[in-house]
Amino acid sequence: MRTIVTGQIGMHKKPYLDAVADLAGRRGGHIETFHIGNLMYAEAPDIRAGRILDLPLSRLNALRRAVFKDIIAQTAPASEHPNVIINTHATFRWRHGLFSAFDFDQIQLFEPDMFICLVDNVETVHHRLHAEHDIDATLKDCMVWREEEILATELLAQAVGRPHGFYILSRGRQRETIETCLRLITRPDIPKVYPSFPMSHVMDMPEILAKIDQFRAGLAEHFITFDPGDVDEKLLLERAIAASQQGQDWVEVEPHTFGARTDDGPCIRVSVREVLDIAGDIDGQIYMRDFKLIDQSDMICSYIPELPGGMPALSSGVERELQHAFEHTKEVYIVWTPAKTPSPFITETATKIFSSVEEAMGYFQKKGVMAQGDLFGN
Repeated sequence: MRTIVTGQIGMHKKPYLDAVADLAGRRGGHIETFHIGNLMYAEAPDIRAGRILDLPLSRLNALRRAVFKDIIAQTAPASEHPNVIINTHATFRWRHGLFSAFDFDQIQLFEPDMFICLVDNVETVHHRLHAEHDIDATLKDCMVWREEEILATELLAQAVGRPHGFYILSRGRQRETIETCLRLITRPDIPKVYPSFPMSHVMDMPEILAKIDQFRAGLAEHFITFDPGDVDEKLLLERAIAASQQGQDWVEVEPHTFGARTDDGPCIRVSVREVLDIAGDIDGQIYMRDFKLIDQSDMICSYIPELPGGMPALSSGVERELQHAFEHTKEVYIVWTPAKTPSPFITETATKIFSSVEEAMGYFQKKGVMAQGDLFGN
């Protein structure tokens, strides 16, 4: 697929996408990858590293157009260059204010099949941004910028006639999501699944978390999965609230998603006040993003574990996700492990209910919807 990948500054898209292309190469495939920012610096060697966004907009636009023109020429015709990634941005929020980072006529000439907007935990993006740039950006700024980037990318996909070719992809647990990104670009025929499971109220239950992780891993092995646990800012907010109650001004967090460490290094020191200031943004964006992840999936598969005492760990979030999926005509599969019988609000919206993850995987295998073997026919 000819793919345009966007995402705010601080995403570290280049090493991530290089890893996607490298994985494709190790499996006998080939993805051509173009990083607009690096190519613009190569086009204008007089510009100091990290300062390109300080250029006048006229020169910035001219540099981008020159680079994009070369990419279009190098990747034409589209039939001979089926797998291409252009790493760019949809918007910039910089000292010039908010401005676009693309030219519509050139996007059309490239003939993209797909648009992917990469997202990551806001504190991680904020940390990377300040480590590499001299800029006064708060967590709130990063949240707003992310929302703008998602919306602009989605509108661009619609404008070029690819309304169903737009995806939000969490960078999250890098090793797993690199596989997801590779499948999305090279094997979009693989069914897309939204894994649904309780999160916040089981974080202190390691046995249940282990079962949830096995469920998530099983789906990720055989499908394209859009996992809501790959961005876990609700956990950041809960830690900030606890730190505030103890009179602390800072909280140290590991770069991680839903309990899993990433490769982003040591702990990040985050202002408690800044986190509390974006409490509404965190909740609002979780609500928006998770529903969009369901919308871009073919089906939802929900894992409902049993809590100590025999009650089902059925959170309001999971119930809302199941209802949203049902109302948007997605296939709804539920792995119900508690002894207690599910309510009609579960049974009447489910395509099928399983008693274990193994039973669900057996059903999907028999149905012939699971990805088999390696990519590229290996």
